[in-house]
Amino acid sequence: MLTGKQKRYLRSQGMTMKPLINLGKNGLSDTFVAGVFQAVDKRELVKISLLPAAEETPKAVGAYLTNEVPGLEVAQTIGRTLLVYREASKAENRQLSAAIAKL
Repeated sequence: MLTGKQKRYLRSQGMTMKPLINLGKNGLSDTFVAGVFQAVDKRELVKISLLPAAEETPKAVGAYLTNEVPGLEVAQTIGRTLLVYREASKAENRQLSAAIAKL
């Protein structure tokens, strides 16, 4: 579980990021979840954009992803954009989680 300080730090890091993953009319498929899992495992912090064609709400997408991907947490939801975080499984990909552990 992320604390308020940790979420604030993640939001500041995600502010300059562009959305890496887009959710469109295909919806919440296994392919989408696998893509999110791979991206989060490499980068730890990923921005997801919901396109206008997507039928799901950002809240529903966040809840679905937290159930499907173990350890995933939603750091921020603004409009139709989600910012999700999960600690990387490999030590060489853990740049962000080391900074979060200090907070």
